[in-house]
Amino acid sequence: MQSTDLGTKESGKIWHRKPSPATRDGIIVNIVHTTSDYLPKVLRFLNVAFDSSGDSLIAGDHQGNIYVFDLSGNRFNLVHRTAQACTALAFNLHRKSEFLVALADYSIKCFDTVTKELVSWMRGHESSVFSISVHASGKYAITTSSDTAQLWDLDTFQRKRKLNILQSVGIQKVFFLPLSNTILSCFKDNSIFAWECDTLLCKYQLPAPPESSSVLYKVFAVTRDGRILAAGGKSNHLHLWCLEAKQLFRIIQMPTKVRAIRQLEFLPDSFDAGSNQVLGVLSQDGIMRFINIQTCKLLFEIGSLEEGISSSVISPHGRYIASVMENGSLNIYSVQALTQEVNKPPPPLVKVIEDVPKSKVAAGDLKMKVTSGRVQRPARPRENKVQTRILKQDLTGNFENKENELSDGLNKKRLQILLKGYGEYPTKYRMFIWRALLQLPENHTAFSSLMDKGIHVAFLNLQRKYPIKSRKLLRVLQRTLSSLAHWSAIFSDTPYLPLLAFPFVKLFQNNQLICFEVVATLIINWCQHWFEYFPNPPINILSMVENVLAFHDKELLQHFMDHDVTSQLYAWPLLETVFSEVLTREEWLKLFDNVFSNHPSFLLMTVVAYNVCSRAPLLHCDLRDDFEYFFHHRNNLDISVVIREVYHLMDTTPADIHPENMLDAFVALTKGQYPVFNQYPKFIVDYQTQERERIRNDELDYLRERQTVESMQAEVNQQRVEDEAWYQKQELLRKAEETRREMLLQEEEKMIQQRQRLAAVKRELKVREMHLQDAARRRFLKLQQDQREMELRRLDDEIQRKVHMRDREIATTAKDLEMRHLELESQKRLFEKLIEENLAKAEQACLNTDWRIQALRKQRCDDLQRSGCYQEMAKLLQENRRKEMEVLNAMMGKETKKWEEAEAKDFQLKSEKKASALSDASRKWFLEKEIKEALEHAEHPQNKAVDPRCLNGRVAASCLPRTSQFTDISETDSSAWSSLNQRKKQWETTERGLLERVRNLRQRLTAQARNRCQTPHLLAT
Repeated sequence: MQSTDLGTKESGKIWHRKPSPATRDGIIVNIVHTTSDYLPKVLRFLNVAFDSSGDSLIAGDHQGNIYVFDLSGNRFNLVHRTAQACTALAFNLHRKSEFLVALADYSIKCFDTVTKELVSWMRGHESSVFSISVHASGKYAITTSSDTAQLWDLDTFQRKRKLNILQSVGIQKVFFLPLSNTILSCFKDNSIFAWECDTLLCKYQLPAPPESSSVLYKVFAVTRDGRILAAGGKSNHLHLWCLEAKQLFRIIQMPTKVRAIRQLEFLPDSFDAGSNQVLGVLSQDGIMRFINIQTCKLLFEIGSLEEGISSSVISPHGRYIASVMENGSLNIYSVQALTQEVNKPPPPLVKVIEDVPKSKVAAGDLKMKVTSGRVQRPARPRENKVQTRILKQDLTGNFENKENELSDGLNKKRLQILLKGYGEYPTKYRMFIWRALLQLPENHTAFSSLMDKGIHVAFLNLQRKYPIKSRKLLRVLQRTLSSLAHWSAIFSDTPYLPLLAFPFVKLFQNNQLICFEVVATLIINWCQHWFEYFPNPPINILSMVENVLAFHDKELLQHFMDHDVTSQLYAWPLLETVFSEVLTREEWLKLFDNVFSNHPSFLLMTVVAYNVCSRAPLLHCDLRDDFEYFFHHRNNLDISVVIREVYHLMDTTPADIHPENMLDAFVALTKGQYPVFNQYPKFIVDYQTQERERIRNDELDYLRERQTVESMQAEVNQQRVEDEAWYQKQELLRKAEETRREMLLQEEEKMIQQRQRLAAVKRELKVREMHLQDAARRRFLKLQQDQREMELRRLDDEIQRKVHMRDREIATTAKDLEMRHLELESQKRLFEKLIEENLAKAEQACLNTDWRIQALRKQRCDDLQRSGCYQEMAKLLQENRRKEMEVLNAMMGKETKKWEEAEAKDFQLKSEKKASALSDASRKWFLEKEIKEALEHAEHPQNKAVDPRCLNGRVAASCLPRTSQFTDISETDSSAWSSLNQRKKQWETTERGLLERVRNLRQRLTAQARNRCQTPHLLAT
């Protein structure tokens, strides 16, 4: 089974090699449609429809992609992307390239498969359309939904009529009857009406089905002649209606595992004139069973429980079946492959002639009563038999003339008349007729016992003598010949048995039982007396042929005698190959249609007729090689002429030399067990068997000895090979060792060069690192300088802003004082005492201000001393870096000394840090103490003594207004306190940052020095 994935392709081939569907499933190709996303998914096909020719079909998936598949041209094309699921399809319009598609939005669109364009858009339904039926002319269409059915004119794409029904009565299906103007409407209440298409008048209504087998119809199918309607539903009963008689004439009961019928489809046949006999029934288990509605026999089935079928469509000519599977894929089946094994014709109607009793027969008055009867076949297994109940059937029969009657109801004389009229049997029924003519018993048990014995030793190496390409054909030939050899011992020694059986094996390779019985029947009847002169050719049979040839064509026989050509040359090659070498397949089948229908002497007469009909080219042959070539190759000879000549020879040959008098009549194989075949010289066969057994034993002994010698020789050869391999391995190891040493030397040289390059790169990196460190240091110093300058500018701006604010306040206060000057003058006497107190407070404030000015000057001196300390510290750091560089340069031999010096310097740095911390703490304590005393002095100025240094300032302060003096003193006090705190925090932050950078720098330099000591090859550079 081939599988094709459409993917994202818009066109391509359906299959990439010639399809060969198997008889088991009949699948030509399996078509799937998957997306090309990161997580691919299958796009499920929903509907499919064939065109009127049956060689093309369209299919739509649930995303609205419509594809057309040309089965005869092996191509597929994407027609349109509708972007919504399609609910129904129709492809048999009168314009062959157009098709109808019903979409999920309740609309119907018409597209053209050639131009891929939209032809028309029809609207009118209010629910999903699930069925589209097209008239036989292709000009009208009926679309059916659950609530209405509408008739459309496909020339104008306009709606002609609309079927409105009650909401309580739903529509099951409305469709055209094939090849007629009748519309059949089926409703959910089992009522079925027939309407005239042109006038829409009701023609008739089918009666209700019987209550004993009441089925709610859901699915329907009609034969192509429009005479039989099949209906089914949720039951295993199938109703067949005769639309001409308007009555139910048959009820077919499906197997018990069928609980509901989902779809019905009739299988068309080119020779049934539209009265289809095969009906496909799709049940709830996803299996579609095809039954004959006349014989009620199950013919074949498609689908399985694992791969169920969702819906199926059969092509109009009955060659293909397209099935939408439950997994979303599309399967195309070959009906020819599915019916290959079903070559049996339907049960024939046999006409039996009954004689009227003699008492009622007068002279010249013979009456024949013709009645019809049904010939019964052997019952099949229960699961393959469809039970049936026929409503009206009266079949009687009486069989006479037993001599010419065959099994399965065939008459040999009638077959002979048919054969003489047409020259051959129908291909479809040939195998069935052969089995009837040969009266094969089909002894399954006996044949199984022969098969169980396995392959006979005489045919174990059959492929050496007869190289057959097909493994299956070779296997079947081996089994058939082995079964014949197990049946009779002579066949194991018969050299021409493969040539005799091969054409029948090739013909019946799918049924080994029939193949064996056909060959056995041929040997018993048409090979009579062949083995009396075994192992020589049958001289007696060849003498019969020579006598008949001498009677009918003495000149040709004399020509054979003149050139020393015996019957072993012109007759025996034809007999031992049963004409398979000189005839084509069709000619051979035609010949054996006549051979199996006549007396066994017919085969010998065929040899004579073949020579007589070929007398002209044979008379021109002079060499023995030419005669051998002629009787072993195909020649330009009409087989029909040969067969006519055979019948002529059968009629004109005298009785004394006629082979018919010397050969027995046809005898069929016995049922149950096969007959004993011992028509051969047993002592010769036994002697040959004994000799063969002795030779086989000698061969076994020889083979054992040769095997021993060969094993010893093999051991010696193996030892020699192992020794040579060991020496070669040692040589290879030596060469590999030399190569490895050279590679190591080269690698060492490369490593030295790489180390030199690495040292140069490291030196360059070190120089770059020093430059980078120097640049970083300069950038850091510049950044510090910029920060200090920025801080100074900020302080200057702050001082100017405060001075400006103080000036404005002074100006404002002066104005206020001027405005209140008059009031102060009037209250001068009242406030003289207050003035004196204020003067005392002012004097005290002057003293406080002088003290704060001295404190600020002292703080400034401390700041200058601290800046000097910082400069000294920077010098010490520079000196420390210089010493560290000297230590690094002298690192090779004084590592221990360096670590001691580093520890000493670390201790010194810690001591300095501790001293600095103590000085900071003492300075902080001093400042806090002074500030506290200043605050206490400001709170109790009257309790303190007046400093004589403030007397001069007291006179100056008395000239200013009192309010201005108080404001200036408070503002000066607060601004000085805030500036002192800010500067103190800045210096502490700066000091901690510098100490942290020094510590990090020392650690980095120590790590670099340690790394240099651990890489001695770098120190050497």
